[in-house]
Amino acid sequence: MLSQSIKSEINKLWNKFWSGGISNPLTAIEQISYLLFMRRLDELDLKELKKAEFSGEKYTSIFEGNFSVPGLNETVKKLTLRWSHFKQMEGGEMLNHVQLKVFPFIKQLNGEGTAFGRHMKDAVFIMPKPSLLVESISLIDNIYQIIEKESEAGQTFQDTQGDMYEFLLAEIASAGKNGQFRTPRHIIQMMVELVNPRLGESICDPACGTGGFLLGAYQHILTQHTSDKRRFTDENGFVKGTYGDNLTNEKLWKQLKENTFFGYDFDQTMVRIGLMNLMLHGISQPNIDLQDTLSKKYNEDNRYDVILANPPFKGSIDKGDINEGFSLATTKTELLFINRIYNSLKMGGRAAVIVPDGVLFGSSKAHRQARELIINECELQGVISMPSGVFKPYAGVSTAVLVFVKGGRTEKVWFYDMESDGYSLDDKRDKLEKSDITDIIKAWNIREKADTNDRKAKFFFVPVEEIIGNGYDLSINRYKEVVYKEISYDEPTTIIKDISLLDKHKQKLLNDLSTLLGTM
Repeated sequence: MLSQSIKSEINKLWNKFWSGGISNPLTAIEQISYLLFMRRLDELDLKELKKAEFSGEKYTSIFEGNFSVPGLNETVKKLTLRWSHFKQMEGGEMLNHVQLKVFPFIKQLNGEGTAFGRHMKDAVFIMPKPSLLVESISLIDNIYQIIEKESEAGQTFQDTQGDMYEFLLAEIASAGKNGQFRTPRHIIQMMVELVNPRLGESICDPACGTGGFLLGAYQHILTQHTSDKRRFTDENGFVKGTYGDNLTNEKLWKQLKENTFFGYDFDQTMVRIGLMNLMLHGISQPNIDLQDTLSKKYNEDNRYDVILANPPFKGSIDKGDINEGFSLATTKTELLFINRIYNSLKMGGRAAVIVPDGVLFGSSKAHRQARELIINECELQGVISMPSGVFKPYAGVSTAVLVFVKGGRTEKVWFYDMESDGYSLDDKRDKLEKSDITDIIKAWNIREKADTNDRKAKFFFVPVEEIIGNGYDLSINRYKEVVYKEISYDEPTTIIKDISLLDKHKQKLLNDLSTLLGTM
């Protein structure tokens, strides 16, 4: 969790951008991402230099040598492109230096052929005035100084930085006009635990936004390879470890950071933000691309081992643009993404996807076909029903998580009725002591051993034959047995007597009051 001091500095940063003329939160977070990236590059490079100096190993700084500035016919020393160098410049000189030299250097950092290089090609560093840049750099330095102090108190730097970045990204959804609905991190963590991605598997999000699911999967794999002494339990009860110190094979590290995570989004700005987010967290070569995965242009079938997604709800796509490989005859995106996820999974691949409740019980032909697909052509393992406040303040829709495996056979489906995700279900989303999240993970992991048919409980199995008999309805309310608490009432004569006594008492009080006021 971020401290109040860090949140305060971040809010100041937002206010500076707003008052400085950048009021679109999507543009603001993109520009802030560039600044965060510049600072983090400098910091990581200096740490590597010190580490090499101490160990005697060879390390070539990314700021070593010269840089030919495109379009200026000028060569500068890369050392001048460091955050620690240009932040000392005067405002006007600094803005000119960052826009014309530092930012072009950042754009070509990973090479033109990489996803980062391709999508940064047309990126623009927007800063309306020098004072905004100066103030932003000062605030970002303040934030990192606070983070470093707090990391000494126990929380890892990377985790605090992740909290900070998530707090920034939350502002995108709060505007309500960009169509971006951030999935809460604890929900991402829960879904990752349910499908348990492992080292060597390919992991995809076909509507990745800022890359939250990919980052969650990365941290889950790191935890699996982090020693016990470097693990910790976060505020939501998840055991985490971001070091990966038990992973010593360089080839496996390369595989993890360069050929494991794949994301797609149809918004160029979100692609850039997603790339920045993953790179800031240590994924050196993220594979996030600009693609509408529902369109005819996208054909990545039978490719991925694991898919995690919270695709757009209540959207639609032009019928002529829909991928011809889909079996569902609909233009509704929440249904088409189920088809996309099914097609993209390898045989035996696992998926956890968030869907609106309407997908579970919708009566249209396409709704039923979507449910038939994940029941008849997959092993539908679980349906976790979530309360409607999980996505507040951005949306109040009721949702569920579907967990399924491509291929196999559905014999029974595990249902869980989540009542609390550990936060209040109003717009404030305050932290609560009670949460079903850790119980869901525990119950999920032992579900076969603790097979229960008690429909009054929070979780239970339902045979697939019963589901098919109910028109493939996957709503938990169809199967959960409601427990009614018997309420006993007094006899009518007793109630009338009590009311009469209350009336007499009320009249006495009125008389006493009138006497005191001298009105009797």
